Amino acid sequence: MATDRRKMIIEASTKSFSLFGYKATTMDQVAKLANVGKGTIYTFFKNKEELFEEIISTMVKEMIAEAESVIQPELTFTENVHRALYRLLEFRSQHQLMIKLIQEEREMGTLAVSEMLQHIEDEIIAYLKKKIETAIDKGAIPAADTEITSFLLLKMYIALVSDWEKNHQPLSSEQIAELMEIFLLKGLSQW
Repeated sequence: MATDRRKMIIEASTKSFSLFGYKATTMDQVAKLANVGKGTIYTFFKNKEELFEEIISTMVKEMIAEAESVIQPELTFTENVHRALYRLLEFRSQHQLMIKLIQEEREMGTLAVSEMLQHIEDEIIAYLKKKIETAIDKGAIPAADTEITSFLLLKMYIALVSDWEKNHQPLSSEQIAELMEIFLLKGLSQW
């Protein structure tokens, strides 16, 4: 029974954060949406911040699962990186909570939201780092600083998928994969 109430609270708070954002969500709203007393929430979570962290942690696990779902062992490292990053950015652009958090950070600069978005980025970079380390160990790519490479992969991918489209014709999935391979994985000397 306690597990059901905890689950209801998490679902209600996810809905509230998705609809109203972090700043505008109150524990009273969450209690109302979960159909529980406000005190019940505090039996599971000490405050709104802890509840928010729980939701973000679950969302990060979902994002990683999405990325893992598109990786195919028979494909090259480059192809799998592209597929995983594409799926992660697709998740970001379609997940209601992520959309609301990005909007809130842009419009209001809420510190807690900025910190959580940074946490999400750090988790994605850590995920990529593990994949790069595995690829280096297998000899699929040359040795390099895995953290910097992960950071650059993510930032370059975001730039090609999102930033480029602001003033240019969108790139196809194939073009993005080719550019990623040329600039990061093969290096300009191979171009």
